[in-house]
Amino acid sequence: MGETDRRPDSAELLIRSLYAEHGRSLLAYATRLTGDRAAAEDVVQETLVRAWRHADKLVEGKGSVRGWLLTVARNLVTDRARARAVRPAEVAEIEDRPPVESDHSEAVVNTMVVMDALEQVSPEHREVLVELYYRGRSVTEAAQELGVPPGTVKSRSYYALRALRTVLGGPGSKPGAEVAR
Repeated sequence: MGETDRRPDSAELLIRSLYAEHGRSLLAYATRLTGDRAAAEDVVQETLVRAWRHADKLVEGKGSVRGWLLTVARNLVTDRARARAVRPAEVAEIEDRPPVESDHSEAVVNTMVVMDALEQVSPEHREVLVELYYRGRSVTEAAQELGVPPGTVKSRSYYALRALRTVLGGPGSKPGAEVAR
């Protein structure tokens, strides 16, 4: 590379000084307009590219440089919004696979196994699990329905799940551990 290749030309110096002086405010303005930092950075970059292309207009001194930059940024955001509105929404490509027919047999079997296991835990534990998991109630709602404090519902659900895990032989279960507490 020769010495002239390393020296920035006047247009490059202009862009560097524009960025140093107006870059932050331009980015803040573009971020407010787009609502997205990455999109705003793209707008700032394109604004500075346009300033570089039209450096002669900026050097002439007609009007405010900051005003020119902000106007270009606003126009770019408007153009992008219009282009997005016209362009159809992009969707990810889906592999060519036949639609999967859902087989509910496993869910039915699991439900039957859990229902059988529920019969083996104490009635207090069973009713807490039914309220929380089958009826989808919150701890507070289950406590009101069962007429017990929320703390009792929490502790019963903890011990009920432990007992259920023991009955089902799941991870963390101990053979011969007590089922009801």
